[in-house]
Amino acid sequence: MAMAQEIEHSRSRPPVLRKAVAVLVLVAAAALVIHLVVGLVVAVFWIAVVVAAVVAVLWALKTLVW
Repeated sequence: MAMAQEIEHSRSRPPVLRKAVAVLVLVAAAALVIHLVVGLVVAVFWIAVVVAAVVAVLWALKTLVW
């Protein structure tokens, strides 16, 4: 009987390893989200740079040709 009570007592509290894995999963998920957000910001930045370069070239051609 004592063995069953001891096993039941150890199951009632969450093990440290399980908490550590949960923390690692949260850190990995946060890192992935941050990576995606930074990637999106960089993509928007480069699209803006390309659009600005095209507008600048069109303006320069208009100024020189017309």
